[in-house]
Amino acid sequence: MSITTLLWTALLSVLPISELRGAIPYAVIRGVGVLPATLLSILFNALVPIIVYIFLATLHKLLYKWNAYKSFFDRTVERARRKVHENIEKYGYWGLMIFVAIPLPVTGAWTGTLGAWILGMDKKRATLAIIGGVATAGIVVGILVAILGAGAKSIFFKAV
Repeated sequence: MSITTLLWTALLSVLPISELRGAIPYAVIRGVGVLPATLLSILFNALVPIIVYIFLATLHKLLYKWNAYKSFFDRTVERARRKVHENIEKYGYWGLMIFVAIPLPVTGAWTGTLGAWILGMDKKRATLAIIGGVATAGIVVGILVAILGAGAKSIFFKAV
C-alpha cells in the first residue's frame, strides 16, 4: 500500500465524478484491503458537505458574476434540484440520507449537498444526513468490492 495509492484514493473520494464508487475499487485494485479502502474513502467523502458549503459561502459568490460559470452552475443546480426534490419533499432528512446512500452516478454527497442547499435545509442536519448516506454507500460499495473483487470495477467504471 503506497502513499500515492492512498492519496489517489482520498482524491477520488472527494471528486464528484467518482466519489466512493471510484475510490474503493481503485484502492482495492491497487492492493489496499477492502476495510481500509472503505474507511479511508468514507472519511474523505464525508468531507464533501463541508467543502461544498464553504465553497457556496465564499468563492461561488465571486465566480457567479461570470456568465460561463453562472450558466454551468445554474444547469448543475437545476439537475440537482430535480434529482433530490421528490425524496426530500416526501421524507425530509431521511430522504436526503437515502438519496446519498444509493451508490449510483449523480446520487452522492455532492448532489445531495447541493440539493440540500437549494432547498434551504438546515446545514448541520443536512450534513449529518449526508454523512449517514456516505457511510451507508461506502458499506454497500465495500461489500460489493469484497464479494466481486477486481470484477467490481465493471459495475462502477464505464469502459472507454
